[in-house]
Amino acid sequence: MRAVVFERFGEPARVRTVPDPAPAPHGAVVRVEASGLCRSDWHGWQGHDPDIRLPHVPGHELAGVVAAVGPGVRRWRAGDRVTVPFVCACGTCPSCVAGRQEVCERQTQPGFTHWGSFAEYVALDHADVNLVAVPEDLSCAAAASLGCRFATAYRAVLARGRAAPGEWVAVHGCGGLGLSAVMIAVAAGARVVAVDVREEALRLAAACGADVCVDARAGDPAEAVREATGGGAHVSLDALGSAATCAASVRGLRRRGRHVQVGLLPEDPAVPLGRALALELELLGSHGMAAHAYPPMLDLVRSGRLRPGLLVTDTIPLEAAPAALAAMGSPGGPGGVRVVLP
Repeated sequence: MRAVVFERFGEPARVRTVPDPAPAPHGAVVRVEASGLCRSDWHGWQGHDPDIRLPHVPGHELAGVVAAVGPGVRRWRAGDRVTVPFVCACGTCPSCVAGRQEVCERQTQPGFTHWGSFAEYVALDHADVNLVAVPEDLSCAAAASLGCRFATAYRAVLARGRAAPGEWVAVHGCGGLGLSAVMIAVAAGARVVAVDVREEALRLAAACGADVCVDARAGDPAEAVREATGGGAHVSLDALGSAATCAASVRGLRRRGRHVQVGLLPEDPAVPLGRALALELELLGSHGMAAHAYPPMLDLVRSGRLRPGLLVTDTIPLEAAPAALAAMGSPGGPGGVRVVLP
């Protein structure tokens, strides 16, 4: 099969022919029809993830068709249209038994613990635990985001952030993850402040329903959020993953507000814990969403209240993926979701 491969961290990847994967006894091989470009893939290419072993194939946000399953798989067969959470759970550890597969103690992650989806085929573990059926009328380009950014944003806004109708939700960073959070918060009846440094990203946030758009280059974004919301957001997400956006998210909260860290951080940042203590803030992490939690989100997708396809701004061939991956580390790129079509 063809796949994007890098042999050294931070050095150019290239498309190569590599052996096709085979399914594990409990796993499946999926023919990839679409794979989202996510900033997490850039972090992996930079060497920020200790699980990656070289040479490596990145990519973790995918949709496709089951090509083969192992002998232990019961729920899936060749031809099924599927996506998968970026955290593939084992199904048997204490966290999984408690229903917390997103923090599985023996998790695997395509594109990190093993070769990923910037390829024609990808192997996925524990298929009966992790695969999710894709609605028939949803394109694979739109469905790819359900494996990571859209599902991650859904759980971050609603389960972790507990955003309620009428509350203010601030979203710092309006790439694919942040725009997903904007759309989901609006659908939940919240009022949204979108924060970014890119005009195009803020335009897309407004199109997704954001009430206020803040250009972080124009001044202190936390102060702008507090002013726009009459004292601070009830819920604030760092959807980018930087020391500046994390701190701004916390500083923009009102008393007893909830900060949710969703964007990956290359290293632990300085957090304004004095403010967190004085205002009794909650500082929360959010790490994807388990396959069993997908049905309510998919119901909203089927009803048209959530439209992940609107966030897909560009599709590119596999040959263009190495340059697009490298460009994700540069500021000022477009908002929205770029999707690789192998």
